[in-house]
Amino acid sequence: MSTPALSGVSGPFSGITKLCKGLVVVLISGHILVQLFPSVVTYLALIPARTIPFAWNLITAGYIEQSVYGVVVSTFGLLFIGKLLQPIWGSKEFLKFIFVVNFLTSVCLFITAIALYYISRQEIYLYMPLSGFHGVISGFLVGIKQIIPDQELPLIKIKTKWLPSIAILLCVAISFWRLEAAAYLPTIISGTYISWIYLRYWQTKPETKLRGDPSEDFAFSTFFPEFLRPVIDPIASIFHRILCGRSDASNDAHGYTLGSEALPGSDSIEASRRRERGARALEERLAAERLAAARSELQRDASENV
Repeated sequence: MSTPALSGVSGPFSGITKLCKGLVVVLISGHILVQLFPSVVTYLALIPARTIPFAWNLITAGYIEQSVYGVVVSTFGLLFIGKLLQPIWGSKEFLKFIFVVNFLTSVCLFITAIALYYISRQEIYLYMPLSGFHGVISGFLVGIKQIIPDQELPLIKIKTKWLPSIAILLCVAISFWRLEAAAYLPTIISGTYISWIYLRYWQTKPETKLRGDPSEDFAFSTFFPEFLRPVIDPIASIFHRILCGRSDASNDAHGYTLGSEALPGSDSIEASRRRERGARALEERLAAERLAAARSELQRDASENV
């Protein structure tokens, strides 16, 4: 089935929510602030050596774009992907997702920088200012993979389930030619993995009173080509037991499993319901956009006749 919102039928700027526009204002304001007062980076960006006294930069770093390219990419990603996800998740869940992914991505970057310093003894890892919204944008791609995995993008004919993997591969490839791109790679990888953890195990679904998405088509190995999955699955199961054991217990208590056996068809049923909700929400928004466009056309014709 083709999802209308990705088929190019509606206008590119239609359906953008006020919340997404407000977040764009925050990103642009942060960039302007940094350009006018460069010293602000010291207090708002993530500088691992100064994070202990300035712990708030674990939160603020994600909303500070230091380059024009970062502002442009984050703005377009927030506007055009956010308008797909926010109506399906709801404004509260959408903001919660952004906050959690942004914060935990910063924590991962802090830990990575400290580890790299102790391995290499190069102080650049401690004092390099890290910031940007691209970790959350990577997380949005994971959300698209979850909701409409089999939808093909227009023109390039690539299924949306491969978008997170393609984004990481592109960043890796570009980093071989442009060293600046290497600075984005840890954020994109961390944002992708943290968002998958959140959607897989933590996201609350009010309509079912369950947490996460246990479906097989959202397993961690689905980010990789088919021939690599027999190698990825055993590794992923180790991290699954280490990081997400409590989530499993919670899901068991709420009805994902019965005793020691999984409820038959629970994964496929939940995945099917999720896709239906996503497609229905997008269909309703497209219909509303068409109605508004028709009314605008009628009003314009009437004014011209007068």
